[in-house]
Amino acid sequence: MKKRSAHPVALAAVLTLVPVSLGAFWWLNRSHLADKAAEQTVAENLAQPANSPTLYNIDTRKADGRSGQSILGKQVSEEKQKGLDALAAQNYDRAQSELAAVIQTQYNDPESLIYLNNAEVGEAESYTIAASMPISEVLAPSLELMRGVSQAQEQVNAAGGINGVPLKVLLFDDAGDSEKAKAIAAALVADKNVLGVVGHYASDTSLDAAPVYEAGGLTMISPISTAVKFEDAGDYIFRTVPSDALAAKTLALDAFDTGKRQVAVFYTRQSTYSKSIQTEFITAFEENGGSIVTEFDISEASFDAATAVESAIEQNADLLMLALTIDTAETSVDIIQANQRRLPLVGGDDLYDPKILEDGQMEALGLVVAVPWHIRNHRDSAFVKKAQRLWRGDVNWRTVTAYDAAISLVEAIEASTEETSTEETPTREDVATALAQTGFSAQGATSEVTFSPKGDRDQPSQLVEIVEGNRSGTGYDYEPKD
Repeated sequence: MKKRSAHPVALAAVLTLVPVSLGAFWWLNRSHLADKAAEQTVAENLAQPANSPTLYNIDTRKADGRSGQSILGKQVSEEKQKGLDALAAQNYDRAQSELAAVIQTQYNDPESLIYLNNAEVGEAESYTIAASMPISEVLAPSLELMRGVSQAQEQVNAAGGINGVPLKVLLFDDAGDSEKAKAIAAALVADKNVLGVVGHYASDTSLDAAPVYEAGGLTMISPISTAVKFEDAGDYIFRTVPSDALAAKTLALDAFDTGKRQVAVFYTRQSTYSKSIQTEFITAFEENGGSIVTEFDISEASFDAATAVESAIEQNADLLMLALTIDTAETSVDIIQANQRRLPLVGGDDLYDPKILEDGQMEALGLVVAVPWHIRNHRDSAFVKKAQRLWRGDVNWRTVTAYDAAISLVEAIEASTEETSTEETPTREDVATALAQTGFSAQGATSEVTFSPKGDRDQPSQLVEIVEGNRSGTGYDYEPKD
């Protein structure tokens, strides 16, 4: 299977800035408080050691919940543990009963819903996909991804499965570590039941794992990785999030349109994502006649946020571009606070982060971020209504892109079954070929999912900005930029 030859992404999609699916913040009220509590639990009691057979053993069947352990942490509720124990004992009826009770009170726990669906499948024939995320490294965003995959599985199985065959989901914690991600990829390649993978998170992790999937002929669809170089990762590598090229151009054009001509850029050389959006922003900004007055690598030992901001102002910068990551959120907050709202701020999607709201507070007002989705234009969509019933709160773009990745795999599996006889099981090659077809499309959360010849999502970015508000519980929210 080969992807089609590449063609340039149309700049018109960026220039017109057609309002794409808009979305609300994912840590709203109850969901936010529950995620914070779960994050504390994981911080104190990491889910598994790096050599845990539950996570990294070649026997990936244990990743469907039958290990008797939660991937979220050692300390789980007594009710949930009963469900996990029943699943480990292959007592599927009891597991269903216990886990169904759990999700009535722990309603925003996507792991329990996934394992409930797996228990309902039991030992019956099923199609299997996997999802890998950095749970023990960044819990809250990982839960958002897991909710997207879980909602897709719940929807598919509730509707009778894929041409009558239910969907099973395997869960893995790669801890945001490239070596663990590659080990997981190798395990999934070895498990011939797995037809596709939703993952990984950071561009670095995905890019390091991609050669393993490519060599094994197993499709990976990342809902998060935006680095431009991802588009050359291989024929079996796709993503449901726009690349940094689109996000950076959107930010650069908006900044230029608001009269900004001289920018100071903050980045870290330790992140492929950071270097990618830094490079793309600089290119787009300079192409429009702007200039970069200075750049700061925050990974330098001598870096100091206050000193850097003062230096940028002295060099007549009229905008600060934060090409930073969720892992460097503390430094982003330091820069925001040192700036004291003297210069406007822009950043990539990793700055769509609760820490920015919680710790940046008033100094973060006006920060503009490019994201793929925001809920405001889709309150009445079937996806959003279902999400609010499942999770008792709003969801953000990470849940949407993860859902779209899972649904794309489902659609490709379904298309493959229609091409084969009823006695044959769709192969990994069938799935990858279906995704690469010119006419492929899947009905995503709120918009159609199609892929470019390079495996990129054909979708522009949406600008949001921090304003005063009460939805997040911090006094500040991300809302679409007017």
